[in-house]
Amino acid sequence: MSEMLVCSGGVLDALAVRKPVVALETTLVTHGLPHPDGLETAEALEDEVRRGGAIPATVGILRGAIRVGLDGGELRELATAADVTKTNLSNLGAVVASGKPGSTTVAATMCAAHAAGIRVFATGGIGGVHRDVEISGDVSADLTALSRIPVAVVCAGAKAILDLPRTVEMLETLGVPVLGLHTAEFPAFYRRSTGLPVDRAFDSVDDLARAVHAHFQLSLGTGVVIANPIPHDEEMPESLYEQSLATALDEARRQGLRGRAVTPFLLERMRMLTGGASLRANVALLRNNARVAAQLAVAMASQSR
Repeated sequence: MSEMLVCSGGVLDALAVRKPVVALETTLVTHGLPHPDGLETAEALEDEVRRGGAIPATVGILRGAIRVGLDGGELRELATAADVTKTNLSNLGAVVASGKPGSTTVAATMCAAHAAGIRVFATGGIGGVHRDVEISGDVSADLTALSRIPVAVVCAGAKAILDLPRTVEMLETLGVPVLGLHTAEFPAFYRRSTGLPVDRAFDSVDDLARAVHAHFQLSLGTGVVIANPIPHDEEMPESLYEQSLATALDEARRQGLRGRAVTPFLLERMRMLTGGASLRANVALLRNNARVAAQLAVAMASQSR
């Protein structure tokens, strides 16, 4: 991938001396959050990672290459470009070959991070098994990536629009451990609790880092999901969450949306239906995940040394 994968000088320098590095995705910039909120949030996430003692490596596709460690100008270029393609494992090669801009999903970011030698990645929530999967067959490529790319993904669980029990069951089937930090339950993005147990809960980032390191040392071949719930004071009220989610899901069904179009539509409808409360919660959990990812990367780097 040498010609198609370009790491910034800062990222290369950090990796060369085994400094902690955290990968960040760009779908939130182009499809997840409205402009300019997406760009401002991406910049804030990089700041959170730096404050935590790690080097941020935001991933995006520009000018025929996957770029790991976008600089400020490149990030703004991606945020304001027309017709940016949302890339996952199935279209990543085609987008790179086209020379056109692309933003990276969880799956595509994991691919780039692993190729560059980055072991920790922060996102909002992973994709998973969609509701009514028995009709649509819609399962996110994020689960495919987690089943075969050894990167630790810090997230607030899976996106709330998904079938969470089936998503957790699929992670177990694929051999992907779900490790909770300060929680024994798999979170639901905007909400902290689902009643679904994680594989193991940790109260210490150092202990969590040892478990992640052991998983990678055993060469099990899968990623690791770090379940990091949204902070208590940022959690969306349950009644608002349930009502707006039900309405958004019903609208998506009536419009017959499928595939890559579903998640951006539902997130935008949730933002409108909640009067912006879902957007505020989304930004809060993203920042919290970036902070924890930096702590995890620092702990893993220290233990490796």
